[in-house]
Amino acid sequence: MATRNDHSDATTALQQLKEMVREFCEAREWDQFHNPKDLAIGIITEAGELLESFRFKSAVEIEALLSDPDAKARIAEEAVDVLYFILRFAQKYNIDLATEFHKKMRINEARYPIVSAKGTNKKYTDLT
Repeated sequence: MATRNDHSDATTALQQLKEMVREFCEAREWDQFHNPKDLAIGIITEAGELLESFRFKSAVEIEALLSDPDAKARIAEEAVDVLYFILRFAQKYNIDLATEFHKKMRINEARYPIVSAKGTNKKYTDLT
């Protein structure tokens, strides 16, 4: 059963997160800095910082990294930085992430049918 302070994925709606981001940014008068270009730059910058955690590491090293609680916490923080900018972009420019996610999944299901995509990492344009 969820408690009042439960902030898990299972109990938190995207809209709640978008509202938190809006309130945080408005309190700091950051709307002036959050145009589409700069928010997109923020997304890619933070994604690069997430990627940096794995640069030049083997699969075994990455598995060890993710097994270490401190390292995993740092990686989670970078992932959340990416999410923050995505949420802010969506909040600021009225993008319903859940609706758009479902639309994209339907597109992906058509592009990557199980019969031809199962067990391969080929792009849909390269599937036969």
